[in-house]
Amino acid sequence: MRDPSAAQNVHSHRNEPDWSGRERKIARKVFDAALKRELQDVMRETKHVANKIKEPADVWNLEHHLTQRRKDIDRRYDFRSSRLTQVLAMLLCEGRIAEEELRGLRDDKVKAIRSLAKVLSEDAREQ
Repeated sequence: MRDPSAAQNVHSHRNEPDWSGRERKIARKVFDAALKRELQDVMRETKHVANKIKEPADVWNLEHHLTQRRKDIDRRYDFRSSRLTQVLAMLLCEGRIAEEELRGLRDDKVKAIRSLAKVLSEDAREQ
């Protein structure tokens, strides 16, 4: 899947809706839950791979994989207001969050997140 920042043309940060304090709390809860689930996936993967280590090279391969995952997660999970719609859309597209978790956000935000998730999903299918 391409980097959601490539979708800037579809939804630039100039069009980013304002986030009220209540909406930021909702978004933070959704964001944190998705991050927690992803980190739990990384831990499960790591335990599975670690149990299969037979050679010293396997240790370095695991270390490389974890470094790459950390960089990816650090890049993708960006809570700045200017990126929040894109991040939530990416998480929705990937199935890391469910649309129901967005309850409490204004309709225009949910529509923007849903619309961008659809674009990202279509782009992923094309690749």
